[in-house]
Amino acid sequence: MNKTGILFIGSSGYISAAAMAGAFALRKGLTARTGMVTDLPQFSGLGLIEPEDFVFGGWDIRSATPLESAEKFFRNGHLPGYEILPNIAEELRGVTPNLYEGVSTNCGAAIEGLSGNRPETSTLREQVERLRSNIRDFKERSALDEAVVFNLASTEPQIADSEWLSTPHKLEECVNENRVTAVRASTLYAYAAVLEGCPYINFTPSNGALVPAIIKLAEETGVPVMGNDGKTGETLVKSALIPMFLLRNLEVLSWEGFNILGNMDGQVLDSPENKESKIITKDRILGKVLGYSPHSRVHIHYVPSLDDQKTAWNFIHFKGFFGAKMSMQFVWQGYDSILAAPLVLDLARLAEFSKRRREAGVMTHLASFFKAPAGVNEHRLYEQYQMLLDYLNNARSGMVEG
Repeated sequence: MNKTGILFIGSSGYISAAAMAGAFALRKGLTARTGMVTDLPQFSGLGLIEPEDFVFGGWDIRSATPLESAEKFFRNGHLPGYEILPNIAEELRGVTPNLYEGVSTNCGAAIEGLSGNRPETSTLREQVERLRSNIRDFKERSALDEAVVFNLASTEPQIADSEWLSTPHKLEECVNENRVTAVRASTLYAYAAVLEGCPYINFTPSNGALVPAIIKLAEETGVPVMGNDGKTGETLVKSALIPMFLLRNLEVLSWEGFNILGNMDGQVLDSPENKESKIITKDRILGKVLGYSPHSRVHIHYVPSLDDQKTAWNFIHFKGFFGAKMSMQFVWQGYDSILAAPLVLDLARLAEFSKRRREAGVMTHLASFFKAPAGVNEHRLYEQYQMLLDYLNNARSGMVEG
């Protein structure tokens, strides 16, 4: 089994802290694998790397250590995990030497302000080479066979379609010519990861990450990649619920979503340019599944006192027999990072498995984990999950034949 590490982009964030704390707690038998998809029976016998065996590291533009982030996360959320922190504090401290200074190039004022407004003076090429050097150092430091790069950073503003991001050659020119406004930090991280042969997962809505140039480069160099925007709450429910209206031939007239959240994600999404990226990935599923576009609007509001808690209220107005108008409402309440952390471990296990199988390009079988899955037009949850099961069955067949 390959010794594998995970490099988090946004290593000081709550999701990173929850994922690391969860893996260390599993190592010591202090928690169960509840919430991990890969712990279901369908995944047995594949030889997936055990989540407690991961080695962790990452980048951030802030200075909080994993232990500090975990303490703040569990304390502010009044979570039971706070009681086990003393038992995994040493492991969390052990991650600190594997942390590197991140980049925030062209990410907008909301994100760049988190770094204390330190200006980035190095060129794009220097930044890419620095990130690549960090990856190599991380792998050498822990004698790793593989490293998965995981984007958990705050949501960047949307980046317009650009000729510079269309092919690997164009992206290389863009970096060499230091065309800063043509890329985002997420582009640089993804570029460095693929150049170093690391599977790359974009768990954020940031559309600068898996641009065509990155996907084509991954295909050419034998690197599996996937994204975008982890599906953990409201959109998860929508992807399971929307097909019900189709199956009952009920016409959806409008679907309104109201979201309130705290933590750093909420703070960054309070900026209109960053919020736009999130709204796009949350709202597109309705028309994709229904085949028509009813009135729909997603509202996102920052409520500092909620910290990592998130509440989503949805109002669905629909029409039935005789044109009768009826409605349905649901409320989803949860801890954003608690929902996301086990999925992070799932995706890292499956990404390493794909790399070991010498797969390349977009891992479309992982569509059920994302709001806007790259390379996939299927948005119904059950059908997406069936894609994953079909992949697993094919993988098993290959193992038997081999």
